[in-house]
Amino acid sequence: MMGLFDRFNLGSGYRKYFHVQAALTETELATVHRIRHEVYCEELGFEPVRPDRMERDEFDRHSLHCLLQTSGLPRQPVGCARLVLTDPEDPYRELPFERACRHSLDRSLVDPARLPRGQIAEVSRLAVCARYRRRKGETHKPLSIEKVDFGSPAHPRFPYIPIGLYLGAVALALRHDIHTLFVLTEPRLARHFARLGVDIQQIGGPIEHRGLRVPSMMRVDSIIDNMRFLVKPLWRAILSQVDESLAAPPAQYPGAREHDSAAPRHAGRRQAPALHQCRQYLQDRPGGLQ
Repeated sequence: MMGLFDRFNLGSGYRKYFHVQAALTETELATVHRIRHEVYCEELGFEPVRPDRMERDEFDRHSLHCLLQTSGLPRQPVGCARLVLTDPEDPYRELPFERACRHSLDRSLVDPARLPRGQIAEVSRLAVCARYRRRKGETHKPLSIEKVDFGSPAHPRFPYIPIGLYLGAVALALRHDIHTLFVLTEPRLARHFARLGVDIQQIGGPIEHRGLRVPSMMRVDSIIDNMRFLVKPLWRAILSQVDESLAAPPAQYPGAREHDSAAPRHAGRRQAPALHQCRQYLQDRPGGLQ
């Protein structure tokens, strides 16, 4: 149950327990891939078990990653999410949802192939460690958001973990000038996102993909502009944490340099140096992250 202050300040409640960041270093990225292996390979059986216990795929070479951890030290991994960017070497190469929904997309609503490819991305690979899945009996079920997660007027709750991961991905998209996000998810997600003021539009028919899934679209500006008043403190807390993780580029990224301390942290739409160096770093590595 949420305390009275936390009920009206979701940012404060979130910061008590969680911390989200862009996963930039080798150690952070390894943590992301281990979480994904634990959930997608060992628990759900969606992917084969790997000898190194790291779940990766071909899209990681041009992806950005969110890592959610506990706020207390030492931080413990909680979950992760991925933002798949278009391939810089082949921008018209399909994103994962485009490949899976090739025959079910309603291109009269939106045709991703006709959008500026550098301004679109897909949110995928949301994963939460089993010990942080609150609902009984869901250890071996994929991450989802349910009506019960919001509690009742008498006993309010808030699904900090899944919403924190989604908003972490939105923060990365904002700072990378991504305008449109796509997601392949459960049909009921739109109803739960509406509680937050988020307009998520279904853009095609359902497909069978680890359960029934529908392709959907969200506009980054619309997410931020239409966010419910009570959610805004949570968004500001998450954006601040993501910005902090981007502010000091790790030395191992090519071209890393001191961030301009005189520049306002939230003034621009892009936290350019660390994010672009991260993307370049992933792109330049032989075989990406494989």
